[in-house]
Amino acid sequence: MKRLAAVLVAVALAVMGPLRLHAEEQAPGNNGDILQQIDRAIVGLFSRVAPSVVQITTFAKGKTEADSQIRTGSGFFWDDQGHVITNAHVVRGADEIAVWLDTGQQFEAEVVGVAPNFDLAVVRAKGLAVPRQAIPVGSSSDLRVGQSVFVIGSPFGLDQSLTAGVVSSLKRVVPTSQGRSISNVIQIDASVHPGSSGGPLLDSSGRLIGINTIAYAIAELGTSFGFAIPVDTVKRVVPVLIRDGRIATPGIGIVPAKEDIAIQAGVDGVIIAEVKQNTPAAQAGLRPTDESGKLGDVIVSANGKTVRNVYEFTDQLEEIGAGGEIALKIQRDGKTIDLTVAVIDIDQKS
Repeated sequence: MKRLAAVLVAVALAVMGPLRLHAEEQAPGNNGDILQQIDRAIVGLFSRVAPSVVQITTFAKGKTEADSQIRTGSGFFWDDQGHVITNAHVVRGADEIAVWLDTGQQFEAEVVGVAPNFDLAVVRAKGLAVPRQAIPVGSSSDLRVGQSVFVIGSPFGLDQSLTAGVVSSLKRVVPTSQGRSISNVIQIDASVHPGSSGGPLLDSSGRLIGINTIAYAIAELGTSFGFAIPVDTVKRVVPVLIRDGRIATPGIGIVPAKEDIAIQAGVDGVIIAEVKQNTPAAQAGLRPTDESGKLGDVIVSANGKTVRNVYEFTDQLEEIGAGGEIALKIQRDGKTIDLTVAVIDIDQKS
């Protein structure tokens, strides 16, 4: 009961603002009034935001009917043009996409753009006659551990579900694909069940502060925690996806060795396993691991910052961006070499 009371007070402070109670208002008989105010605040938050949240259903055709897959996820309206934001993994491999409104209306949707490195995607609902209100966008740069957060999504295909919790930690790093990762990820203890991926993470004012991307559950302990892509990343990536349908993947043209190879060799850095032809890495003379198994150059610093693994390296590439140059420190045959290498969009079709 003490823990419950502490949680309720915390939520009250976050959702309603500082409560200035006079001595007589702190009497036990008025506890019900405080709880009712908390309830009204949370109910109001849900009623304002829920119409902007959608359920997403995807259908992937297989060679046979038994191989076909139907999956569900969540999303939300970004603007009044019918653009819906969700996770890239929600729409990956989909042949058909449907968006379901809170009214039960269903609309066919098309993919506008996908950024797998950020697990973000934009789809557009077709034939949406009446524009839907977008969720007010907040900031993730000023979040604090302990502040209240709310998740709205469609867990297990059940639409319009709300869970609440707090920010458990900040600046987490979540791997995505091909040595890439999302930085400054928000860790929360609000439940993010299967099907809630792509839904909004909200602060106590109902502003968007993140997009739920993945959850981990430890059955033996009966605990779970979720992760959300920070809204500051979303604000940078989504407009580019809407405009161009894709976002650049900054790189220099190398294939890094697997991390377990570096661990076995006692190397702290990124071992270059392969250097692709006609790339900035090849032009700079970077050396790959040779046929005899002799390890290639090891990147130990990028952009003036220590690099211990491929995720830290790609973070620096993202910071520089395609079209820039990155300063590298390379270990080669016991020597440290300084190089400046051009950064290109390695996914750009020629």
